[in-house]
Amino acid sequence: MADEFDLIVVGGGPGGYVAAIRAAQLKLKVAVVEAKYLGGICLNWGCIPTKALLRSSEINHLLHNLGEFGFSADNIQFDLDKIVKRSRGVSKQLSSGIAHLLKKNKVTVVDGFGKLTGGGHLAVSGPDGKPKALLHAPHIILATGARPRQIPGIEVDGKLIWSYFEAMVPTAMPKSLLVIGSGAIGIEFASFYRNMGAEVTVVEVLDRVLPVEDAEISALARKSFEKQGMKILTSASVKGVQKGADSVTVTVEAGGKEQKITVERVISAVGIVGNVENLGLEGTKVKVERTHIVVDGFGRTGEPGVYAVGDVAGPPWLAHKASHEGVVCVEHIAGKNPHPFETGNIPGCTYCRPQVASVGLTEAKAKEAGYELKIGRFPFIGNGKAIAMGEPEGLIKTIFDAKTGELLGAHMIGAEVTEMIQGYVIARQLETTEAELMQTVFPHPTISEAMHESVLDAYGQVIHF
Repeated sequence: MADEFDLIVVGGGPGGYVAAIRAAQLKLKVAVVEAKYLGGICLNWGCIPTKALLRSSEINHLLHNLGEFGFSADNIQFDLDKIVKRSRGVSKQLSSGIAHLLKKNKVTVVDGFGKLTGGGHLAVSGPDGKPKALLHAPHIILATGARPRQIPGIEVDGKLIWSYFEAMVPTAMPKSLLVIGSGAIGIEFASFYRNMGAEVTVVEVLDRVLPVEDAEISALARKSFEKQGMKILTSASVKGVQKGADSVTVTVEAGGKEQKITVERVISAVGIVGNVENLGLEGTKVKVERTHIVVDGFGRTGEPGVYAVGDVAGPPWLAHKASHEGVVCVEHIAGKNPHPFETGNIPGCTYCRPQVASVGLTEAKAKEAGYELKIGRFPFIGNGKAIAMGEPEGLIKTIFDAKTGELLGAHMIGAEVTEMIQGYVIARQLETTEAELMQTVFPHPTISEAMHESVLDAYGQVIHF
């Protein structure tokens, strides 16, 4: 006999465990099936530990620029083992916290791999493939996440060519490395290693770094990265690699010309692939496109009773998107009539130096959609708090519909913008116009005042620039 539940969640990452807890709050009997890590890739090998590493690299940068703040120090060094150990400790602490939360909410956790077997049944097996349990529920959510995409001929080997797994736990600091891909993951690692002293080259196949961001922000980011000593190659592709004993020679083509770059390590950050294998999708009405499960605004697949949320359900591949998607899916299952999930109000954050954050449409996308625009900009050099902090490099850009005053998009680069973007996210969620934003009082002195000034600038009322 199968163990009976109201809901089974396959995967214990940000989409899965949040969905399970919300379902438990709604009085559903819930099981989570997790093969490896509660908290998923984000908590164990992604969002959280990388931020711990980046914090260390920020401190390293500050220590080497103490003179700007009136301090001096000699023989500044770092202990890489301790930096990595701290990062892993942060992950372990939070992973244990997830286990506590699930237990507190009376969610049953089953260790193993889940596979659909039809009729609401899920077979759970261990790493050895042997059966462990048979579960049944009228509703099953697939939240199995994703993994790094491999480039044919440049596969990750764990020694010379790294994915984010290896890049997060280096045993020695490479003197030089090349990062393939300039999305959030690639740029964050490029920023970490450059701030720790490594020579860094970034290769991007598209015409600019951080290609999902507004073009103006991407250009400012590139300028800052190059000022820090990064080498950036855009409209470029890796044609091959030749491995040495402790180095890699990478052949890069750009502008019709090839060049060979020799580095100690390569980081492959060229996207992700959805974990859709071995889930028992064969013979179901679940549709998979480009390794991701197709869902509607409530997480429903084509198969009745089967849902998907998070990275396995497509972009944007963000932990907070997965969590919100999980809540919407569960509330729909419970008959709570939530608003269907949409991506337009999902903020994106990249924790490089300087930070980048955005929500809504870029200028180009807004023009493509046919909007008449009013655009405001405010640089950090006009903000008192930013100057006082020694962080005068940055820009806030706001994009409005000229006819209605709707905030179509907001784009930011500079110190702490990943914390500030939420102000614009709330504004979009509340369907705020420029009038409410203009009349909102921002505290002084804060960097957030630049957000207010950017809105004022869009309507010809900027004060401090």
